[in-house]
Amino acid sequence: MKRIALFPGSFDPFTNGHLQTVQRASRLFDEIVIAVMTNVSKHALFTPDEKEQLVTEAIAHLPNVRVMSAPNQLTVQVAESVGAHFLLRGLRNEADFTYEAGIAQINRTQDADIETVFLYADSDTSFVSSSMIKEVAHFGGDVSTLVPANVAAALHQKFAVQGRDENGR
Repeated sequence: MKRIALFPGSFDPFTNGHLQTVQRASRLFDEIVIAVMTNVSKHALFTPDEKEQLVTEAIAHLPNVRVMSAPNQLTVQVAESVGAHFLLRGLRNEADFTYEAGIAQINRTQDADIETVFLYADSDTSFVSSSMIKEVAHFGGDVSTLVPANVAAALHQKFAVQGRDENGR
């Protein structure tokens, strides 16, 4: 049986931590499907299509990884649609573990056969969160060591455009 893992997330933006998780997992699974999904508790900076494109560019060097957009769906439904029996989650710290363990348990109530696999972040990305990256980029800070190059460029462009709009220029 082919080992397929679904890596769900809002990926707003896709970080080097996400990329490291996928790179490490690509050696463990036959196929990884990254699902750009909706997080109803967050306000997205990028559209689903923009996120899908940014992630696709960032993982282009990984032949067994593909990206799809799956807005407004349950994770276990998306997993079933792609034939995944594993959910891949990255953990930065103990707080992430506590949060993700609850999600894993909820997912098991929806599909008793789904297994969640946790990979701990490397120390060089364990402090990185998408919301922190957005805040640093919003105020013109350098995020080039925290996100793939294409994502850094997209963040710069997004905030340059928003800045002009807010100032009426």
